[in-house]
Amino acid sequence: MNFSIAETMRRLFAPRHELSCSWILWRRLQASLRERGRNRSRESGAFLLGRREDGRARIVDFTLYDDLDPHRLDSGIVRFDGRYFSELWALCKARGLTVVADIHVHPGGSRQSDSDRAHPMISRAGHIALILPRFAVAPQPRREIGIYRYEGAKRWMTVPPADRRDFLHIGL
Repeated sequence: MNFSIAETMRRLFAPRHELSCSWILWRRLQASLRERGRNRSRESGAFLLGRREDGRARIVDFTLYDDLDPHRLDSGIVRFDGRYFSELWALCKARGLTVVADIHVHPGGSRQSDSDRAHPMISRAGHIALILPRFAVAPQPRREIGIYRYEGAKRWMTVPPADRRDFLHIGL
């Protein structure tokens, strides 16, 4: 029999969240984004890897953009060379995971830029993009985290601040 007490507790106490992540992994992710942002001098980002089940996704790992594309952050903003997607797909296959979302930081707020809207990291309807304000420097209340769902054809749906706590669970 294979089960996890943390997984059972999460399902009991956070059954409606569309996207979830353990707080330990979330803190490690934020620290990595700050580090790669070189003391708030450039944007950084990551693909969030996990599993999907019943319309929900659980983040269990991440890979930073510049671990895949070493020149991704050279300009100070996020520009991912498409030829590195093959490395991302190979990583997902090796770990038995899928990309459940992407995340990047902005210097100010968490609104999507024109470039963010025009160039989704994964251009597949339903993909989730997260934006952390203030270069991921704490505190980062969920209502301040930008959450966007790609609808296709360069259209996005914004999760309103009042709904972000119900959409994204950070905990067990």
